[in-house]
Amino acid sequence: MNDAVVVTSLMTGRIATLPGGKRTAIGKHPISGPVAITRLGLAGDQQADKRHHGGPEMAVHLYPLAHDAWWRGQIGDHPLLDDPGAFGSNLAVERIDEDSVCIGERFRLGSALLEVSQPRKPCATIEQRFERTGMVAAIVSSGRCGWYMRVIEEGRAAAGDALVPVPGSGTGVTVRSAFAAAVDPASEPSRALLAELAAAPALAEEWRNRIAARLVRVGNASR
Repeated sequence: MNDAVVVTSLMTGRIATLPGGKRTAIGKHPISGPVAITRLGLAGDQQADKRHHGGPEMAVHLYPLAHDAWWRGQIGDHPLLDDPGAFGSNLAVERIDEDSVCIGERFRLGSALLEVSQPRKPCATIEQRFERTGMVAAIVSSGRCGWYMRVIEEGRAAAGDALVPVPGSGTGVTVRSAFAAAVDPASEPSRALLAELAAAPALAEEWRNRIAARLVRVGNASR
């Protein structure tokens, strides 16, 4: 990514109960004033399932606002699409998506330094929150997954700050390409791409393992 983009809101969530009884903090809401960004994410942000969410490799989540129009075409004018934190994003940002951001790319936000660590693998919680089926499959096939960032340098940021890319950072493999290589069974990534991702230290270990397993399957299939 070449240009800085403005973060219009920073958002945190508190654990709540969805229809059907699931406890989750997927719903994020804008906060006022500067907020501390620590190794574990934005101060005050909660996770109900800490086995699958949160931690240093999933400290800050960004789901692009650019996808809202596409989702309206898929599920209609759902009221949650007016909420910038509907998909669990901690940052509300326009003019950025999975094709413009690379694994390992670093961004300065306020005084914090963030690094793209992995795509976001969708789960059924999204469908429960929106009360719509088929959303996970739509994310997988379209690559509109969003991504997580680790915190390299802790700091503070506020709405209106810019997300500024650090020149020369990143692997050169986009979030969308990494997501498809690991998750989309319809994709056909090259062995070279799989090998690059499997060896990329900036990619979270769980995803490197997932990619490595696919690389083995591709190798076995070619024999």
